[in-house]
Amino acid sequence: MAIWARRLASLALPLLILPVIMHRERLLDSPAFLAVILLAGVVAALTVIVSVIALVRLWYTGDQGWGRALSGLLIGTLCLFPFAYYGGLALEYPPVTDIATVARGELPLVFEPDTPTIPPPSLLTPAEQQRLFPNATTRDYPLDIIQLFALVDRLVTAQGWDVRQRREPIELGEIGRINARIVTIPGWREEAVLRVTPTAEGAAVDMRSASIGAPHDFGSNGNRISDFLVALDNEVTAFLRDNPTISGPVVTQEEAAPDVETGPAEPSL
Repeated sequence: MAIWARRLASLALPLLILPVIMHRERLLDSPAFLAVILLAGVVAALTVIVSVIALVRLWYTGDQGWGRALSGLLIGTLCLFPFAYYGGLALEYPPVTDIATVARGELPLVFEPDTPTIPPPSLLTPAEQQRLFPNATTRDYPLDIIQLFALVDRLVTAQGWDVRQRREPIELGEIGRINARIVTIPGWREEAVLRVTPTAEGAAVDMRSASIGAPHDFGSNGNRISDFLVALDNEVTAFLRDNPTISGPVVTQEEAAPDVETGPAEPSL
């Protein structure tokens, strides 16, 4: 039993690591990845069971094989850890694959030419999204669109996302947009879309994050939007603190002109 525990452990480890590497490098498609990774979970669970049985028998018989049994138990437990982690996330978050602060059609995704047909996304109701991701909402800032887009662009660069499309606003009335691709640790591809639009009092930021082909995002899309927008709040706060003269609503020339009471002109001397 100890020998079999060690043999199963030597099989479970490559079954867990190699599919992830191949999936990230797009050498393995998603259905095959799911099948192999589930097989790795079964082998890892079997490794732990056989290792425990071997340890119990060794305790009573005093035979050799403690090292093989313990190494099998250790490797099998380590291989089961990712399944336990994502299982906990699956219990915490419903099976959703697309989160947005506005209607999804306003923030279109950019797919690669070789991307297979994307299944219909799993969505949350507005009430569920507000409950699970309260920070995933539209942000309005008292900055003009050029200033705000520069902050958004800098934050996207700091995140290390792969920018696929970038439309920078040249004038105040234009709209800025960034489409970026993110690869998760298991190799699932997700896309983030950011839009900066001018408003009467400055500019607003909306964001969408969607999984491409994944059956469950385990909360990554909603948390990505929440974390990015909270980080953007901090960036804008620091920018306004360092530049206090530019804060405040944008006013027109007519609004900026002081009110002057009309009356009879005083005679000139």
